[in-house]
Amino acid sequence: MNDLYPLKFNPIYIEKIWGSRNLKSVLNKDIPENKEIGESWEISGVEDKNSIVCNGFLEDNELNELIEIYMGDLVGDRIYDKFGNQFPLLIKFIDANKPLSVQVHPNDKIAKEKYEASGKTEMWYILHAKKDSELISGFNHEMDKEHYLNHFNKNEITNILNFEKVKEGDVFYIPAGRVHSIGSGIVLAEIQQTSDITFRIYDWDRKDDSGNSRELHTQEALDSIDFTTPESYKENYKNIKNSTSEILSTPYFETSIIDFDINIEKDYNQLDSFVIYICTDGEFEIKYYDNEKIKIKKGETVLIPSAIEHLTLIPVVPSKLLEVYIPDLENEKNNKK
Repeated sequence: MNDLYPLKFNPIYIEKIWGSRNLKSVLNKDIPENKEIGESWEISGVEDKNSIVCNGFLEDNELNELIEIYMGDLVGDRIYDKFGNQFPLLIKFIDANKPLSVQVHPNDKIAKEKYEASGKTEMWYILHAKKDSELISGFNHEMDKEHYLNHFNKNEITNILNFEKVKEGDVFYIPAGRVHSIGSGIVLAEIQQTSDITFRIYDWDRKDDSGNSRELHTQEALDSIDFTTPESYKENYKNIKNSTSEILSTPYFETSIIDFDINIEKDYNQLDSFVIYICTDGEFEIKYYDNEKIKIKKGETVLIPSAIEHLTLIPVVPSKLLEVYIPDLENEKNNKK
């Protein structure tokens, strides 16, 4: 169907006790006045927060409704066969002016059994970090349930957590089951499975405006934690100028960075997946079909339908974007045999 085109969506802004107004200063987001925004949901198929198109003739339509109409032409046949009308990824910008709670997300098995939902595996790409900003990913030494509970019951949970200093361009993979938290002074892009299940472990003993502590999910978190400790928590990748540089490949999403100041041709003929571009710097045009064009600038996210198999990225100024899609790992494995 050649009537599909690159889709932009109205951001869904969410106030958080740890949010501020940095999404405006860092990403030029038009956030509401007098609101402390913690999250901007850029593309969402979550049931009560479904993204609404804001460009072209499909304006004002919800994403999941469009999937029902266009099916594989929008998301890819293999994606539609697996996920139906639910969009499988959730794309966010997060502004952590104060630390988020220490938390964990369930894997697919636990989420399916207990909540009839998907698990929540995610990745973070650091867009901005104040000097000495830190985040938490995993544990700082070998861990098991008994050791964890010993520290938790003594209110010494932070003593066993792995703190990482961060800078712009750093990437962290947060598989389901990994204990984590975003520290203060950090703005990041988050790519994750479509799931909104979070279990709070520790919330820095803070209170809300009414003097109440936020709910903790101690047992649910304990059931979900993966106590594995990898050698490194930070992703090591190379950013090659004017090339598509892979950052991370998982069964749930593959993410690359394109840092370019010349035209880049993209061929998605064999992909059978939608593609998402998250513009982290600069401004560029996407040329598709014969000579259709759409402009994307810093802080904007766009969904490229699966039906658009060839396009050209044209920089207006030197630009940088994250490219996200769902890989066909089974097909890749067969091709390597």
